[in-house]
Amino acid sequence: MFDPTSFVGFHTWLSIIAILTGIPVASGLLKGHTVPRWTGVYLATAFATSATGYGFPFTGVLPSHIVGAISLVLLIVAGFALYGRGLADGWRRIYAITAMLALYLLVFVAVAQAFLKVPALRALAPTQGEPPFAIAQGVVLVVFAVLTWLASRRFTSVHAAA
Repeated sequence: MFDPTSFVGFHTWLSIIAILTGIPVASGLLKGHTVPRWTGVYLATAFATSATGYGFPFTGVLPSHIVGAISLVLLIVAGFALYGRGLADGWRRIYAITAMLALYLLVFVAVAQAFLKVPALRALAPTQGEPPFAIAQGVVLVVFAVLTWLASRRFTSVHAAA
């Protein structure tokens, strides 16, 4: 059972907060602007989620470690583009792309975890190699590919027009 006071619970709460705050951040990017109220929380909790993923016991490098490392790099670049470069010049597009890709990875992992933890989904894809899992992840990938492309275009073009 889920214990919100455990390390797993803490990691899970960070993930949920990162995804929930990532939604208005993504919406803002699609409208061509940042959402300061949510952006810092999103970047911080997304980073903390990926970092705390390394706190679980393991004996070798797992796919989750690779996803976590990619996410950390994306979030560092997004933070640098936003706070270090102030979204100047090409850093606007870099920020939009890296922030969206980091959100995609959070959702990708959430879908994978749902297929592991939700009995009805686990029954559909017990090894995560079955078509329902591939279809779900494929839909998430296509949706985020389109949203990332749109965000990178809109976030840059609105700034250029201003």
